[in-house]
Amino acid sequence: MDASLMARLKDLQEENRRLKKMYAEERLKADILQEAMAIKW
Repeated sequence: MDASLMARLKDLQEENRRLKKMYAEERLKADILQEAMAIKW
């Protein structure tokens, strides 16, 4: 691979890591909200 493809691959891997982290955080928030809504008041 040439240098530009390697740089692009690195950028995509970093973006993928960032998006996975964002998804995990949002999933956690959704789970917490769902649990909070399930509590009987």
